[in-house]
Amino acid sequence: MPMTLTHTFRFEAARRLPRLPPEHPCARLHGHGFVVEVEVGGELDPALGWLVDFDDVARAWAPVGAVLDHSLLNEVDGLDNPTSEHLAMWIWARLCVALPGLTAVSVMETPVTRVTYRGGDGRGVR
Repeated sequence: MPMTLTHTFRFEAARRLPRLPPEHPCARLHGHGFVVEVEVGGELDPALGWLVDFDDVARAWAPVGAVLDHSLLNEVDGLDNPTSEHLAMWIWARLCVALPGLTAVSVMETPVTRVTYRGGDGRGVR
């Protein structure tokens, strides 16, 4: 796979991480401005001159983003423990059918932290 493209999305959401000790700050309800990078890879289409239309990636993201944006992630089906790692796998499971060339989903909860998930069928996260 000689080429990849990345489309970046943003959403705002609240969460708490229920498996942490009560004294941990992330055990309390808090919010993030999440940034998600969706990476698609494959062969360049010689006729069109691109890998995939960025609008196709945005259309695949739209229903996922609609569920996540301005939500309490703990209340989203399958995200009762909404760590960034679980969130990346959850997003992958919802995008992998619509984007067959999906190669990675990265989730950033702050400008200096990133989790990247690169594969799997997402069956463990629903």
